Parts: sequence; structure tokens; C-alpha cells
Amino acid sequence: MAQGQQPILVLPEGTSRYLGRDAQRMNILASKILAETVRTTLGPKGMDKMLVDSLGDIVVTNDGVTILKEMDIEHPAAKMLVEVAKTQEDEVGDGTTTAVIIA
Repeated sequence: MAQGQQPILVLPEGTSRYLGRDAQRMNILASKILAETVRTTLGPKGMDKMLVDSLGDIVVTNDGVTILKEMDIEHPAAKMLVEVAKTQEDEVGDGTTTAVIIA
């Protein structure tokens, strides 16, 4: 790309693009929402989550990676946290919720 030219981005209609501090805030917000979603499943008083998909199928679980896999996530930073959980599950087999909260 020649010096001084702006890149051309083609984004789907209705997509918002954030830069700088706004982008950082949105990434933090998305991460906090995911962490809060799975945080309540931790510990001896951890609660189960009941998930209902578009077909009406019901899944009841307190496994963080299962919850995250069932969610329809579009935010790039949130998708990275789902990948953290999947990798933790594949490599260790446990600690997915804790990995997401710490990340």
C-alpha cells in the first residue's frame, strides 16, 4: 500500500467499527459479560445454566466450555475467550471457567 493511503474496509451493513479507547472499552465489556455468564457456575454453590437453542433443544450444564460453545458469539474479543476455554478443555480437560475469568 502506498504511503498515506487509507485501507478500504468492506463491512456488513449495520456493523460498527470502533478505534482506540472505544475499541478497548468494547473488548473489555465483551470479556466481562462472558466472564460474568460463566462465573456463577464456579464453586460448591455454583449454579447450573439452562440453555435453549433455536430448535427448542434444552441443555442443562455448569460446564463453562459447554455454555460458551452453545452461545452465538460474534464479538472478536469474546470469540478469543471461547477459544481459550476450548484450548483449556482440549489440553487439560478442566478449568475452562477459571481460564475465561482470569483471561
